[in-house]
Amino acid sequence: MRYLGLDLGTRTLGVSVSDETLTIANALKTIHFADSNYDELLLKLEPIVKEYNVSKFILGFPKNMNNTVGDRGITTLNFKDKLEKKFNIEVVMQDERLTTVEATNYMLAADISRKKRKKSIDSLAANIILQTYLDKEKRRII
Repeated sequence: MRYLGLDLGTRTLGVSVSDETLTIANALKTIHFADSNYDELLLKLEPIVKEYNVSKFILGFPKNMNNTVGDRGITTLNFKDKLEKKFNIEVVMQDERLTTVEATNYMLAADISRKKRKKSIDSLAANIILQTYLDKEKRRII
């Protein structure tokens, strides 16, 4: 039983997976799909859900800095509905404000080239989303 962290973009989905103890998130991959073709994306996500026996999705929720929900937020909420219908698995929305900035800063500090950053940014943002959720859950239990 594991959780998947998801960072939804227009043409990419960053994916991270928790360990079995639900303590540590690991960046898994970035899935590319046709512009806003979420049905295609769900098909590409299916083998990952099965392989890792996913019990919960943690989906990054892109809110505006003033805490309002814009167009990307609405798109993400619609994707949440599609995920729940397709997989019958709980989807938790996790605030993702500044996760891409944080991921970029990590990679800049590690002196990772621009080309490599572009390939990894989405999965690292998904990793930050999932790890934030896991840490929050651990604090709640203690």
